[in-house]
Amino acid sequence: MATPPGPWRPDVLPGYEARELPLPGAQTAPGEPEDPPTATLVRRVAGRDTDRAVLYVHGWNDYFFQTHLADFLAGLGYAFHAVDLRRYGRSLRPGQLQGWINDLDLYGEELDAALEVIRADHPRVTLMGHSTGGLVGALWADQRPGELDGVVLNSPWLDLQGSAMLRTLGPPILSGLGQRLPTAVLRLPDPGLYARALHVSREGEWSYDLAWKASPAWPVRVGWLRAVLEGHKRVAAGLTIDVPVLVMCSARSDFRRTWQPELRAADIVLDVEQIAQRAVRLGRLVTVVRIDGGMHDLVLSDEPARSTTFTELGRWLNGYLLAPTPEQPTPARPSRIDPRPAAEPPRRG
Repeated sequence: MATPPGPWRPDVLPGYEARELPLPGAQTAPGEPEDPPTATLVRRVAGRDTDRAVLYVHGWNDYFFQTHLADFLAGLGYAFHAVDLRRYGRSLRPGQLQGWINDLDLYGEELDAALEVIRADHPRVTLMGHSTGGLVGALWADQRPGELDGVVLNSPWLDLQGSAMLRTLGPPILSGLGQRLPTAVLRLPDPGLYARALHVSREGEWSYDLAWKASPAWPVRVGWLRAVLEGHKRVAAGLTIDVPVLVMCSARSDFRRTWQPELRAADIVLDVEQIAQRAVRLGRLVTVVRIDGGMHDLVLSDEPARSTTFTELGRWLNGYLLAPTPEQPTPARPSRIDPRPAAEPPRRG
């Protein structure tokens, strides 16, 4: 028998509640405490009298704090929910390896549990995922036909950033290391530019918990990156998500390593051209929107890119998910046309 979720309790965000999602199948990583990991489901208290809901999945080194996104979706008639995955944000416990997982499909346990809780009150659910959460969400949605209304991906991580040679050589090397030394740390530089562009204490305007969204970012472990690359491989082969998909990303990337104000108007984390190219492999009905001046997390962009993001999101939701689909009459079958030339009329004398 599955372990039931914990009770709803006040969240760290005013106007929100959270409840623990037990994960009976979750395993601890080497060196972690014996208690198994858990996940956390968060919901906006107001705006719950609706049959529609959104389930939001955060990215790497992240957690849910974007309440203005929840407010916007509530204004469209959605009950807003977000999940902090195991070893992230509200779900992170002392001694755990931050963000650790060695198979992205394992997140299906908390996403399935969250979906069950949400659908008890809101039968029509749309998934929204950001960055690595976009990859996780896309893979999960692909394996849950008939369960969702739609999928919205905000700068999803669909391919390995870098040259074609790196993308070719990287997976075989990481695959071997991932099996032998899964929790080994890859020493990757983090100049802290993204946090500088976002946080209110630096050049940004957003206040969030620097323990849950850290700078420098959490250590990247071999087994985790191997799991991500396996997800990329599945996207490259083509998914068959059975509902409309919206993929949004910035109009440009900027990977300079020293601070410039222009970094606040580009994706400085992922290659947006790779996102756009891979997006069409997610399903049969995919819309791609590029946002001028958008940052990696588009809803945290400066104006006017932020307003453009919400305008395009609302336009898509209204067009594909909120507006009723008119009954289209079946086109009449055209009459058969005789390909033979008409007989020549008789001549008059």
